[in-house]
Amino acid sequence: MTSMKKTTFDFEKGEIILVDKPLRWTSFDVVNKIRYATRVKKVGHAGTLDPLATGLLIICIGKAATKQIDNFLNDDKEYEGIFTLGATRPSYDMETDIDQHFDTSTITEADILHAAQQLTGNINQMPPMYSAIKVDGKRLYESARKGVDIAVQARPVTIREFEITQINLPNVHFRIWCSKGTYIRSIAHDFGKLLNNGAYLSELRRTKSGSFSINDAWSLDELIKVLSPVAQK
Repeated sequence: MTSMKKTTFDFEKGEIILVDKPLRWTSFDVVNKIRYATRVKKVGHAGTLDPLATGLLIICIGKAATKQIDNFLNDDKEYEGIFTLGATRPSYDMETDIDQHFDTSTITEADILHAAQQLTGNINQMPPMYSAIKVDGKRLYESARKGVDIAVQARPVTIREFEITQINLPNVHFRIWCSKGTYIRSIAHDFGKLLNNGAYLSELRRTKSGSFSINDAWSLDELIKVLSPVAQK
């Protein structure tokens, strides 16, 4: 059923297609684009990516494929990206403006590696206020944008690997392999706190989900060119 980079599809049997989500597109935008191109109503994705993130999005097309979405959601994920030290943002990423500045001149490589080590393994993570989690029927980001504080409980997640790949202060490049439900934005925020500083997520790319890899993903433009003629047959 997995299509990868094949160019012939059987939507009745179901297809799983990997897409490299463009920057500033929502996951739902990608689903709608593919739904329009294929004329198939049953289209879904396995694992939301924020608009400011890019990378691997698993698209399930057809009834048989969409039944597998829950299985894919449970898979571990791999991300690469950049934490920017020396400042914080309420959303923990680039969505909101900087609200605090910090001096990074005393931070050492050893400090950074130690902070990553402290955030590796089983941890309790506080979800960002600017997230889609529902509390009392309302999504957190709706309350956050109104300036309303909502009590949120920490959630257990597992960071299997946390590798610092490059340090060029104020930017710290990383690779993280983690369990489902992990907020990399919260990792950024906690990373800054461990350094007695501030940090936010300035760049994020999902590179793997379970056995699926970004190396096998279509660019959205390429995929639509392939899918549109298929829908017309």
